[in-house]
Amino acid sequence: MYQLNDLRFEVSTNKLFKKMKAQKINPTIVNHRMNWFQKFLLVCSGGNIHILRKTPSEWNKFAGIGGIILFTAVFATLSAGYAMFTVFDDIWISVGFSILWGLMIFNLDRYIVSSIKKTGTWWNQVLMAIPRLILAAFLGIIISKPLELKIFEKEVNKQLNTIIQRNKTQLQAEMNGRILQQSGPFETEKKQIQAKVAEYQKAYDSASVELEKEILGKQSGLTSGKVGFGSNAKRKSELKEQRRQDLENYQKQIAPRLEYLDKEISKVYTNIETERNKTETFEDKFNGFAARLQALDELGKNSAIIGIAATFIMGLFICLEISPVLVKLISSVGPYDYLLDKTENDFRLYAKEKIEKGNVGTDWRIEDFKENLKKE
Repeated sequence: MYQLNDLRFEVSTNKLFKKMKAQKINPTIVNHRMNWFQKFLLVCSGGNIHILRKTPSEWNKFAGIGGIILFTAVFATLSAGYAMFTVFDDIWISVGFSILWGLMIFNLDRYIVSSIKKTGTWWNQVLMAIPRLILAAFLGIIISKPLELKIFEKEVNKQLNTIIQRNKTQLQAEMNGRILQQSGPFETEKKQIQAKVAEYQKAYDSASVELEKEILGKQSGLTSGKVGFGSNAKRKSELKEQRRQDLENYQKQIAPRLEYLDKEISKVYTNIETERNKTETFEDKFNGFAARLQALDELGKNSAIIGIAATFIMGLFICLEISPVLVKLISSVGPYDYLLDKTENDFRLYAKEKIEKGNVGTDWRIEDFKENLKKE
């Protein structure tokens, strides 16, 4: 009984396919020739070239999409080339990477457009297009930035010089702070020693003045008022000599320490000056890609005109990047979409048929095996 039902199912299926083949509708095919440039643009569009050969009415639409994708890839190549040249400063590395980047953007755009199917409701198509639009907008921003840097190159270079001078001023302030921090203890001790020396010098100068007054006979609270070198003058002379020896002894005693302090202070200044020169050398080379992006950002904030212009340039590339997706989304279903849907559906039906036949054959073999076991 089971085998009879399987046989009936297979016979009915074959009859159904024969009726479908008999009712097959063949559209009128006109012999249109496709030139090499049209074929190239159609390949760029991401469409199935074998199906497009059968739908000449769709050639203009897909050629337009392919042209946009092609020019987007060209702009991406130029953009990447300029960006890489500012980083590596090598023409061959820049050319190699820019070509690789352009091919990647080209292939990614083709995939984004070709993955949009004109099947299902319009809202389903919109939901399917939203992530692709976001990705396309992101790619547009990436492509536009290096080209913005090239367009505003003179203004960016001027702003870079401003940034470099600002960084140098900030660097000098930091270096001065570090000098005060590192040399501060030595400077403090040196000032204390100098203050002590000044005290000895003041005491010596005071003794000298008092001796001179005593010899000249000038009357004061500490002099006798008698002219000549008397006993008071002698005592003041001895006091002056004592003050001189105290000063000289202290200077000799503290000289090694002062020499050490001067060397340490000089070492601090030398080290920081060497570090500052190295840092300034790096600051003078502050013209890489990230530095230029910073300069462009500051230009946009400081100048409304440049900010608006940069925004419009970025918007232009975003529109250029998302336009193939929008064209595919808003266009009506055409012959290409019908044939593509039919081709995919044929493969689905073929796979389903093979699966069903395989399942039926497997069930039949299992039943046959069970019957053979019963007979044994």
